[in-house]
Amino acid sequence: MINTSEILHTIEMIDRQHLDIRTVTMGISIRDCADPDPEVCAKNIYDKIVKYAGNLVETANIVERELGIPIVNKRISVTPIAIACEACKTDDYTIFAKALDAAAKKVGVDFIGGFSALVQKGMTKGDEKLINSIPKALAETDLVCSSVNVGSTKAGINMDTVRLMGQIVKKTAALTADSGGLGCAKLVVFANAVEDNPFMAGAFHGVGEPECVINVGVSGPGVVHEALKGCRGQSLDVVAETIKKTAFHITRMGQLVAQETSSRLGVPFGIVDLSLAPTPAIGDSVADILEEIGLETVGTHGTTAALAMLNDAVKKGGVMASSRVGGLSGAFIPVSEDAGMISAAKKGVLTIDKLEAMTCVCSVGLDMIAVPGDTTAETISAIIADEAAIGMVNSKTTAVRIIPAPGKVVGDEVEFGGLLGSAPIMPVHNQASDVFIHRGGHIPAPIHSLKN
Repeated sequence: MINTSEILHTIEMIDRQHLDIRTVTMGISIRDCADPDPEVCAKNIYDKIVKYAGNLVETANIVERELGIPIVNKRISVTPIAIACEACKTDDYTIFAKALDAAAKKVGVDFIGGFSALVQKGMTKGDEKLINSIPKALAETDLVCSSVNVGSTKAGINMDTVRLMGQIVKKTAALTADSGGLGCAKLVVFANAVEDNPFMAGAFHGVGEPECVINVGVSGPGVVHEALKGCRGQSLDVVAETIKKTAFHITRMGQLVAQETSSRLGVPFGIVDLSLAPTPAIGDSVADILEEIGLETVGTHGTTAALAMLNDAVKKGGVMASSRVGGLSGAFIPVSEDAGMISAAKKGVLTIDKLEAMTCVCSVGLDMIAVPGDTTAETISAIIADEAAIGMVNSKTTAVRIIPAPGKVVGDEVEFGGLLGSAPIMPVHNQASDVFIHRGGHIPAPIHSLKN
């Protein structure tokens, strides 16, 4: 049982250091909504979401007012649509994306995730239909987020789908060109995707989850940055311990919000995801933390080591604070959503190659990166394959959320607004990977996957 007094000393962090609950996400199983008639299935999905999440926003707002803790986003995740709707007799799954969008708008949430497919070993007919529907679905909806899991440590990497996803990203960018390729900001390609992630665009309600659940995502890079100012000149042991203690306090606050929200809604409490998720606001940056540790600019030599320490300390502090830490829990390094990352990218210090190295030790992967609009589908597929390989071999979640911004070239910038921020166009290698990508097939799972 958490005593409210345990987190009172963190309240002062809220106004000055951007401490907040980044999201309260309700996961809903829609497996029982299946019907051969797509119209009936879509209505079933809409009705169930409205029924279960009708009071989500109101309840979260009450908890926010009573505890004095900002809850920035209220979101929903559902069973991967490729699973829930596979029995439907239609080739175009956009109808289900529109049902999700309508339901999300009805209940007042910010985003809804789960227009997803899990294809690490291969595609079913439903998976293929969903993936081919992604560009149109994201172009014709506002709040829907999509994800595709193309690899895992146990299964290897499905390179046929990796090749297809490069084409899907390009098509999505083209259909949302009037907004800078915004549709791609709502599409993430995973390896080792987790079933209880509350963060978008990758949230979906896993098949191992209960009927309905509340997951909370906590963020506080500004708080960690401020805490580290107090140990300047001291050893990295002290730095790690300071991060760990700060993460402990942030997680306790997140657990209190999760328990209060789930109790009032009569829905089980799932997990707290302690991820240092930045925003474009000054002072709310993971890059600032790394520079406070001692780097002149994030991306320079030593960045990967500093990030590894940060990520590990965050996880240790969170685990000590709650028995329900899950999701991704660590440090996110999205470029467009982090003012410090944007600055380093503009200087040319932070490159895609360096970001790739950093993804070996952070929470996810290459996130919210804008590249030239003429980047080929094969190059995008190759970037996805590299990230999936890092996840597969290291038994961790990795992902790619990349935006080939239509009409943009290196030196330009693309504006998305809100939490998505703006992104400088980053260069990619000119040398082609086409032959490699067009081989297709499957990259086998690593030997250490045989643990049974």
